[in-house]
Amino acid sequence: MSPVSAVRPAKPVIRCAWAEGSDLMAAYHDTEWGTASHDDAYLFELLLLEGAQAGLSWSTVLSKRENYRSALDGFDYEKIALYDQATLDGLMTDAGIVRNRLKIASTVKNASAFRTVRDEFGSFDTYLWQWVDGTPLVNRPRPTDPLPARTDLSDRLSKDLKKRGFTFVGTTITYAYLQAVGVVNDHTTACTAQGASPA
Repeated sequence: MSPVSAVRPAKPVIRCAWAEGSDLMAAYHDTEWGTASHDDAYLFELLLLEGAQAGLSWSTVLSKRENYRSALDGFDYEKIALYDQATLDGLMTDAGIVRNRLKIASTVKNASAFRTVRDEFGSFDTYLWQWVDGTPLVNRPRPTDPLPARTDLSDRLSKDLKKRGFTFVGTTITYAYLQAVGVVNDHTTACTAQGASPA
């Protein structure tokens, strides 16, 4: 048998259904979504992006991610916590991000709250992962199973985040965040595409 005939065709990549339709969504699904992260900078970035998603599609926010990175000093929560009103007013004129006054104001509130949590627990990572005793919740739903919009965990975490001064952290946003950073892994049983950790 020749080397050419011995080569088997690559198996097709199977993704969770929501990730089909665009290269951007597929890449995010394959390398980030559901992958456990313990990096505070990344955890803050996804917290802001999930909050920006409220009322919008994830693909809309994901397409603006690099614009957000540029507009928000690389998602540096130390810098964002010090933004003044003039900076927030300037962000309202930036067409590259979601120009919602409440969402833009929340970036400062959430950066400040994030720092407070970090100072109390040593890292936001420590605070977040204590909710699952440091072990991701791997659900492995079937492809036909609807994913929940919220759970008891997201209810409790959302309530605590709000108490700590965070905004745009309702239970639905919080559950999406838990999925995004891998505290919850909802890749389906058919999915073969999840990849390496971003952090």
